[in-house]
Amino acid sequence: MCCCHENEKNLDDKAYRNIQELENYAENTQSSLLYLTLEILGIKDLHADHAASHIGKAQGIVTCLRATPYHGTRRRVFLPMDICMLHGVSQEDFLRKNQDKNVRDVIYDIASQAHLHLKHARTFHKSVPVKAFPAFLQTVTLEDYLKKIQQVDFDIFHPSLQQRSTLLPLSLYIQSWRKRY
Repeated sequence: MCCCHENEKNLDDKAYRNIQELENYAENTQSSLLYLTLEILGIKDLHADHAASHIGKAQGIVTCLRATPYHGTRRRVFLPMDICMLHGVSQEDFLRKNQDKNVRDVIYDIASQAHLHLKHARTFHKSVPVKAFPAFLQTVTLEDYLKKIQQVDFDIFHPSLQQRSTLLPLSLYIQSWRKRY
């Protein structure tokens, strides 16, 4: 089967059963791309791989969150069902763009998991070779989105989340210059 048919198959899949399923998907997609980037940079380092794993998981979770309003317009919800059920939220709540506290609690829980992965990846900062840092600069955009969603009290449908961050290029430059991720 052609790889593009595989991707189409993924789009037909139902919501993730739990956060671990979403993290596994992120590990197999986003983290794999980071491993490849590290390999291209000539970096073979266990700490860099470990950081890449967590950054990839954070990237996958944030991508899932960011895509929620878009998928909702197509009557699809991919957020982890266990977290939705924990807060008594149905897929229909997301399709109706419900902004009740329980819906925001679902988003909070999912965003918190992405934040934890970023935090964990940064614990390897001193052990990761400096030449690996360019591969991890997307942490700046992930952190930016997580801060923005926190500022709107985890309202996934808030219009400001769909706007570009004008300071993002500056933040990327500063982090790159400081050799941080």
